[in-house]
Amino acid sequence: MGTPLEWIVFNAVVLVAIVLDLRVFHRHAHKVGFREAAIASFCWIGVSVLFGLRVFYFGGNQPAHEFFAGYVIEKALSVDNLFVFLVIFRYFKVSGPNQHKVLFWGILGALIMRAVFILAGVGLITRFHWIIYVFGVLLIYSDNGRHFVTTAM
Repeated sequence: MGTPLEWIVFNAVVLVAIVLDLRVFHRHAHKVGFREAAIASFCWIGVSVLFGLRVFYFGGNQPAHEFFAGYVIEKALSVDNLFVFLVIFRYFKVSGPNQHKVLFWGILGALIMRAVFILAGVGLITRFHWIIYVFGVLLIYSDNGRHFVTTAM
């Protein structure tokens, strides 16, 4: 679970990584080539592996397995987003040099909105316990029941 200090340090490191990515590595808009993208990917994967090893060293086997399993799943799920980004960039005619900036700010906006909705949801659930049922119905409705049906079989 982590102590409050560990969470503060973790979030500070993530913030530093975001600032480095936007203000140092991509200070000037340019089209990112295959070689640059591959090097950046391997570096960020390396950072994640180091973090996972830290989880293993301080947390043990189970938390490390959970981290790496979640990391691999998220990495695999992010591949389909590449297609979506390509379609959006082509539709809105985002030039190659500006794609990284648009993508960065879009992801950052999505993370901020996710945090806002999570905190709002927790606040609502804490104050109005019955709203869990409303959220449950909304979740089932928004998924059109597909996930519910496939997991029930």
